Amino acid sequence: MAAPGFLTDAPRFLLFTGKGGVGKTSVACASAVALARRGRRVLLVSTDPAANLGHVFGRTVGARLTALESVPGLSLLEIDPAQTADAYRERIIAPVRDLLPAKEIATITEQLSGSCTTEIAAFNEFTSLLSDGDNGFDHVVFDTAPTGHTIRLLRLPGAWTEFLDTGKGDASCLGPLSGLDKHRAAYAVAVAALQDPARSRLVLVARAQTSTLTELDRTANELAATGITGRYLVLNAVLPDTGADDSLAAALYAREQAAIEAMPASLAELPCDRIELAPGDIVGVDALEGLFTARPEPVPAADIEGATVLDAPLAGLVDEIEPDGHGLILCMGKGGVGKTTIATALAVALATRGHQVHLTTTDPAAHLHTTLPEAVANLEVSRIDPAEATETYRQRVLATKGANLDTQGQAALAEDLRSPCIEEVAVFQAFSRVVAESRRRFVIVDTAPTGHTLLLLDATGSYHREVARQMGEHQVFTTPLMRLQDPAQTKIVLVTLAETTPVLEAAELQADLQRAGITPWAWVINNCVAAAGPTTPLLRHRAVGESDEIHTVATRYATRLAVVGARTQDPTGVAALTELLGASDLSTSV
Repeated sequence: MAAPGFLTDAPRFLLFTGKGGVGKTSVACASAVALARRGRRVLLVSTDPAANLGHVFGRTVGARLTALESVPGLSLLEIDPAQTADAYRERIIAPVRDLLPAKEIATITEQLSGSCTTEIAAFNEFTSLLSDGDNGFDHVVFDTAPTGHTIRLLRLPGAWTEFLDTGKGDASCLGPLSGLDKHRAAYAVAVAALQDPARSRLVLVARAQTSTLTELDRTANELAATGITGRYLVLNAVLPDTGADDSLAAALYAREQAAIEAMPASLAELPCDRIELAPGDIVGVDALEGLFTARPEPVPAADIEGATVLDAPLAGLVDEIEPDGHGLILCMGKGGVGKTTIATALAVALATRGHQVHLTTTDPAAHLHTTLPEAVANLEVSRIDPAEATETYRQRVLATKGANLDTQGQAALAEDLRSPCIEEVAVFQAFSRVVAESRRRFVIVDTAPTGHTLLLLDATGSYHREVARQMGEHQVFTTPLMRLQDPAQTKIVLVTLAETTPVLEAAELQADLQRAGITPWAWVINNCVAAAGPTTPLLRHRAVGESDEIHTVATRYATRLAVVGARTQDPTGVAALTELLGASDLSTSV
């Protein structure tokens, strides 16, 4: 597949999106390299708060243009939320720093420290790339955040335009919305660019899995509502028919082919490319250039060195969690690593042992009922739905703060509550209520992919600082952040795959959490091929690479570790989830 169809007559803007873990970054990076090799000037930009372009290319990439010497014509850029938020804050505060008292400046700074400011700042960077007429590049390739975050990002140009047209977008006071009005024209240009198929192409990346394709179908429908019509489908990392006597390979191949045959009609109608599963991680320019080409004949299985897998069943973590009787367990990690599956398996295990458990998710794209379609005694399942949480928050504010306002004041308050920023506040408050429940029962949270979770934790930190400022030194209080920082109340479980990029991203997430005073409790390596004992050369190659990553996690990052083997069937339902807990039978040579 030397010339994938989605790169034929490529428009100026190419946006790659899909569920976390499907390989958006690999496909986006390979596409940027391919376009640059054609002599085009290409900018590859990540809008994912947990960007990992640097991991793929093996060099430092940040918020400034970075030319890639090994690929002439290709430049890299990561829209770093923290840096863009700092710059945004400085642009607002600098003109008044010498005009207002220090206390007032401190208050303004705190108002601008939340996730809403971070989102606006990163969003402005995104729209500037879409609205800048001649920025010196023939193509701008966007490696976007996982589905839920991307849907929000692509909706924002229209949302902010509507807010500016009908709301209080001129922002007479300083705050997160200050200065939005001057971007009105840029937002309008961004909307027009996204909706023009001659200028923008949306590439929907998926794995050949029923759950992934079902979610992508919902994504396609939601994005269609934004007016984005130039769409293409890529089925990535499809297992070829090995023809070998390997029960794991045969089952995975049959499952993928069945998912492709049964994909939703709206996806089946799209032009589609298939990319075969590679024998190793797609890291480095050579690997990227090989992604779209035919695979060489694999090394015979007998010539592949062995791989040893740790004996570390998930049931061991449940045994350690259970004696507490209650508490908060947060499952975090890169999109697509199986956080939902692991969170649900832990919840089912504790509930079936007789404990009261609340399983919920903060992931805008998560659907717990797909993983657990049946009811389980002692287990409550919910979802922090952004739209529902936002409407609940609006109604509560109108009923409380708005109760004593006159008609004009109520109308002004209602306009303020129409800001797209309100969603972040509403989701944080819903999350805080769930955190409080962990004082009396187990609360297990399936979090959004890494970057979105960090924004939620940023809001948690901002709230903590504001409460501390108002309460003073001598008042006793407990904030959600303090509960997250207390290992007696909260256990953070980092979920990853035995692959280079997910492990590096989980390690970075661990470092970010530790800087916030939160120490992860355990790591889970999910969907491990090596633990399933494959015999085909392709899967054995992947198993050897996995063993190196497992060793890295065990010796460098994790104080507790569980390894969950790949399964021939989707782990849905109580029986399959219980099987994931495993017995101590994973110690094997591959």
